[in-house]
Amino acid sequence: MEKFYFIITYGCQMNVHESEKIAGILRKRGYVSCNAEGEADIIVFNTCCIRENAENHAYGNIGALKKLKKAKPGLIIAVGGCMTQQPGAAEKLRKKFPFVDIVFGTHNLEELGDLLDKKQAGKKAVVEIAEGKTVVKENDADISYRTSYPNAWVNIMYGCNNFCSYCIVPYVRGRERSRKPENILAEVNALLDEGYKEITLLGQNVNSYGNDTGGEMSFPALLAEICKRKDKFRLRFMTSNPKDFGEELIRVVAENEQICKLIHLPVQAGSDRILKLMNRKYTSGEYLKKVELLRKYIPNCQLTTDLMVGFPTETEEDFQDTLDLVRKADFSTAFTFVYSPRSGTVAAGMDGQISDEVKKDRIMRLVGLVNSQTREKSSVYLGKTTEILCEDFDSKKNCYLGRDEYGRMGYFTSSENKIGQFVTLKITDASGVSLYGEEVKGNTEEE
Repeated sequence: MEKFYFIITYGCQMNVHESEKIAGILRKRGYVSCNAEGEADIIVFNTCCIRENAENHAYGNIGALKKLKKAKPGLIIAVGGCMTQQPGAAEKLRKKFPFVDIVFGTHNLEELGDLLDKKQAGKKAVVEIAEGKTVVKENDADISYRTSYPNAWVNIMYGCNNFCSYCIVPYVRGRERSRKPENILAEVNALLDEGYKEITLLGQNVNSYGNDTGGEMSFPALLAEICKRKDKFRLRFMTSNPKDFGEELIRVVAENEQICKLIHLPVQAGSDRILKLMNRKYTSGEYLKKVELLRKYIPNCQLTTDLMVGFPTETEEDFQDTLDLVRKADFSTAFTFVYSPRSGTVAAGMDGQISDEVKKDRIMRLVGLVNSQTREKSSVYLGKTTEILCEDFDSKKNCYLGRDEYGRMGYFTSSENKIGQFVTLKITDASGVSLYGEEVKGNTEEE
C-alpha cells in the first residue's frame, strides 16, 4: 500500500531547495508525493521566520490541520525550518498544537528520516532542535529529490556572520560554513550531465564563500571554475551582500557568458542613518558606486534588490532617501517589505517603532515607484526578441513559459513540448514582469 507525503514550503530559495531534500528523505522511506493534504500520510511544514507574516501564515495553516488529524489519527504532521529553530519556538509550537508529531530545526533536516522512524516506533511526539551545530552539509546531491527541472538549486554555504540588526537568520542558520569546492563542482557537473540548463548557487551571503576555510577558493574563483565547462547553460547566484560585492566578482560575471547578467544586490534602505542602524556596513553612496562599477563592466546588466520600509526611527526624510536611491540605481524590479520586529534581534528592542499606518503608506509609495520602473523596462521588449529557458506548461493559459536571462517570464504557445529547451521569442505584449511572444523558428536549441 502506497504512502503519501505533502510538503508546504515558506520563505526563500534555500527553503525551496531544502524541501527537495525533505522529499528525497521521504522517498527513500517509500513515500510518494500527493497533490492535497487530505491524501497525505505525512505532512511536512518547512517554515520561515524572516518576517512576521510568514510565521503567522505557517501557524494558521498548522492549526487548520487539527480537524484532519482528528479524522485521520495515523496522519503524521512534522514542522521544521527556521521558525522552529528560534529559542523556545519548539515548546510554543507543541503547546499550541499538541497534535504535531515531529518538530525539527534547521540543523536537523538530514535526520528527518530517523525522527520519522522514532515517531512510528512509539506514540510520543519527537522534538529535535540542535543548537550551535556547525557541521558542513556535503550530501546535498545524495538526498535531494529535485522538482524544479530544468532549474536546479545548489547550496555552496550555510549560515551568516553579518548580524544585520533586523535579521534572525544568523540565530536560526548559524555561522557561515562553506562546502568544499570539489563537492560543489561535482554536483554542478552532474546536474548539467543530467540535462539541467540553469544552476542557481545559494548562500545567505555567497560573496563570503571560502572565508571560513582560509580562502581555499574564493567565490569569484568558484564561478570561473564552473564556467570552464563550455556547453550551454545559465549560472545564477544569490544572495550577495553589497559590502562584499567587489570588482573581482564583477569581472568574472562580465567575462563568462554562462553567468546571467541579472544581479540581485539587496540594499534595504537609502538612508545612511538607517543603514548604520541596520548594521549593513556600507553607505548609499558606496552602494551606488558598486552599481556604477557593475554597469561600467557590464553595460547590459540589470539589477534587482530588497527594500524595507518602517525600520525603527525611520523618518519621512529617510524614506525619501530610499526613493531617491531607487531612482538612481534604476532597478529592474525589487522585493519590497514592511519591517516587522523579530524577537532576539537588536532592532526589536529599539525605540521609535513605526506605526502600521505609516508603514502602509510608505510601502504603497515605494511599490508604485518600483512598479513604474519595472513596466518601463518591460516595454523595451516590445517588437524585440529574447531567449527564454522554457520551464513549464500553464494549463490555464494553455501556453508554455520560461524566464529570460533577466528574470522576465515569457509566455508562448507551441504544438511541441519545449520544457528544458532554450527558445527565442519575438515579444508582442509586455505586462509588468510578464512577456508574451511568438516562437522564432530555427532559434530553438534542441536537447
